[in-house]
Amino acid sequence: MSPARLLPDTFTRLLIVTVVLASFLPCSGSLAQAFDVAANLGIALLFFLHGARLSRAVIIAGATHWRLHLLVLSCTYLMFPLLGWALQPGLQPLLGPGLATGMLFLCLLPSTVQSSIAFTSMARGNVAAAVCSASASNLAGIFLTPLLTSLFLGGQGSAAGVSFDGLWKIVVQLLLPFVVGHMASPLLIAGIKRHPKLMRAVDQGSILLVVYTAFSAAVIEGLWQHLAPATLLLLVVVNALLLALALGITALLARRLGFDRADRIAIIFCGSKKSLATGVPMAKVLFATHAFGAAVLPLMLFHQIQLMTCAVLASRWGAEPKE
Repeated sequence: MSPARLLPDTFTRLLIVTVVLASFLPCSGSLAQAFDVAANLGIALLFFLHGARLSRAVIIAGATHWRLHLLVLSCTYLMFPLLGWALQPGLQPLLGPGLATGMLFLCLLPSTVQSSIAFTSMARGNVAAAVCSASASNLAGIFLTPLLTSLFLGGQGSAAGVSFDGLWKIVVQLLLPFVVGHMASPLLIAGIKRHPKLMRAVDQGSILLVVYTAFSAAVIEGLWQHLAPATLLLLVVVNALLLALALGITALLARRLGFDRADRIAIIFCGSKKSLATGVPMAKVLFATHAFGAAVLPLMLFHQIQLMTCAVLASRWGAEPKE
């Protein structure tokens, strides 16, 4: 395993730079409004392209391996939320209400797509199942994450900062562009596959815009004045423990239910990971401005921890002899 694989990837480094920039040079006033409009347009374009990239054949194929997909969806939208909810009594006094809410929100998000597929391929797992399962998780997340957020966080009022019109915003800003993009998929999917860098640029650029504008507002509201270095270190430890639990439970369930090695690898990588690309835009519309920073900080840390950990696992499993 190369030590370079343990270092943050290019996007994570850009994400760190963006947070530092927002911390020292936050945008405000008319400039903040302009960035906010650009971020909203970027998010709409991102979900439009995600819809266009998902072919009808992938959706149909996803139904053929229903046991695997059902387990991944159960891990993503049942196991994780229950873990996050069970940990809340301990996290509230340790991290404070804002970060504890962020940890619970992290548990309500869909799985990643690109990295789940990439790590499954690297480990010689069932790539086709990973493609279908990760895509299904993200598609379901457009509906399930806002509903679960209302269920688990709706009663926390201003402490959680959850907006009750968030469901409608999700429909307008995320679901509608996704549906329109999918309807246009026959015309666009070939071009999108020929230009993967365009998708990556929109994907990463829209997230960086959202993080900069929202973190700027959170910094102006005094985010860093209320976050001690010891709390940040504790948050890293909590994220690592949550990932270890998720990896262990998904591996145990996949083995106990009799899946073969290739399927188990797809289940572990798709069922234990959380999507930064989906989580940041959703947090923007589901949380009030003052709560955004604390809501997404656990997700940003979890994103890097899961990439480093899964890179190690994928490399090790890929080197093992076939069963």
